[in-house]
Amino acid sequence: MGLLSNRLDKKNLKPGDHIYSWRHAYIYAHHGVYLGDDKVVHFTRLGQEVGTGTGLDVLIISSMPPPRLVTCPTCNHTDISNGIITSCLNCFLNGGLLYRFEYSVNPVVFLANPRGGTCTLAASDPPETVIHRANYLVKNGFGCYNILKNNCIHFAIYCKTGRLVSDKKTMSPSRLMASVIGQPLEAVFSSSLKLVKASGVAPYCVNRYVDDIGKKSDVVS
Repeated sequence: MGLLSNRLDKKNLKPGDHIYSWRHAYIYAHHGVYLGDDKVVHFTRLGQEVGTGTGLDVLIISSMPPPRLVTCPTCNHTDISNGIITSCLNCFLNGGLLYRFEYSVNPVVFLANPRGGTCTLAASDPPETVIHRANYLVKNGFGCYNILKNNCIHFAIYCKTGRLVSDKKTMSPSRLMASVIGQPLEAVFSSSLKLVKASGVAPYCVNRYVDDIGKKSDVVS
């Protein structure tokens, strides 16, 4: 794991990997689970990577440049009713770079990493278990998408660990939002929702440590 980057070469990608790709100049990251055979399963809001289901979506979309459209003859998302999509790797990346989310990270390395949404203290389950969970959720869904409480990173972490926060309200919305959508767009949300953001890198990293799925006590498997 790199301190500032988990960038991954495609040739080193393995089935069961939790991967992500930054969108729109690092405004937010989209997460998924690699199944093998060039397929990635990922959680969306009815096909839209980021959304709240509220009037704030107008603000989100207007703050982003148009996405790069990737035409693919093999990815035909006709059924997006539960929000879980299986795509080829290129469609998932959508022109972006490939990164791998790291598990069982040393606490010192975790705290030194200035950006959230890239690693966790929690251990991953074996690849076959991860893939089984992902395929199960493709058929059965992962609940309603919510940018704060139930989004693509929650989905990928659950596939990898089988762990969920039992009361997701206990996680700070501003810290979670920063890890999912990045600091530029998070500032827009925080202003709109009147959230208070921790000042300084050190408090932010410590807060991420407290809220990490591998550290929290209110986690169910």
